[in-house]
Amino acid sequence: MSFSEDLDHLIRTDEPLSPLVWLGIGGPARFFAEPVDEAELQRIYREASEAGLAIRILGGGSNVLVRESGFDGLVISLAAAATSELAIEENKLIAGAGAKLSHAVIKSVGAGLGGLEHLVGIPGTVGGAVVGNVSNGGRDIGSVVESITVIENDGTTRVLTQHEAGFSHRKTSLNGLGVLKVTFALEPRDVSALTKRMQKQWISRNAARPSEQRRIATPFVDPDGIPANTLIQNCGLAGVREGEVSLDTTHPQYLIAHTGATSEQCLKLIERVREQVLLQTGIDLQLNLQIW
Repeated sequence: MSFSEDLDHLIRTDEPLSPLVWLGIGGPARFFAEPVDEAELQRIYREASEAGLAIRILGGGSNVLVRESGFDGLVISLAAAATSELAIEENKLIAGAGAKLSHAVIKSVGAGLGGLEHLVGIPGTVGGAVVGNVSNGGRDIGSVVESITVIENDGTTRVLTQHEAGFSHRKTSLNGLGVLKVTFALEPRDVSALTKRMQKQWISRNAARPSEQRRIATPFVDPDGIPANTLIQNCGLAGVREGEVSLDTTHPQYLIAHTGATSEQCLKLIERVREQVLLQTGIDLQLNLQIW
């Protein structure tokens, strides 16, 4: 297909995706776009939808596994300033979906607003965090979401309430929707106390991840009530390996892609772990990774 002439400068073809995702694996996107404002995003979205193209929104790439065949559709990055802005309005944080979650946490803490500080250190963007309803310490991000602006296939936007987003344990009803902006309703707190709590969470988070590995991902969602890390350890699967892909020996909730790793090896290892955990515990681990 071809996009409108005045959009051509925003569209790249056969764009390599492996450098854009944490695992460093995968082939190219057939089309790749980085719109610089919401109007361009709406037009690109509408034209791609009318042409029947599959569309994916790429955030930080921390929870995406791309196959070597690549993605036969349009990948949209929301890294531009207009789609990653952060603004404080009274007790609310308005965040573009492309904003890094860590930046949103720091912004809110600096403004003396509590409710996000426990999520510091979790990778990815605000949009991805909300879609997956990330959590830490028993509190999920959905608990402080007031509203979410999403884009429809025809390029129009609508605003969903917290209830309409369908937040539950590490899930929402937002999968398949393009999230543009999120408004968080936060609570005024003492900046010093918030900062100390954030720093404590940061130290704890860093201590629970592989320190010398860069190509990592957390393939599984923590089941309600028990961490995936504990389940995997108890099943004797820490350090298990498939080709050039392994689970970390100390923190087996992390999958490591070594040099030469492939998406097929990742998928085989993930399925092997899921089968063993289900067999030994009766718990069916759910995927945190998006498979493109």
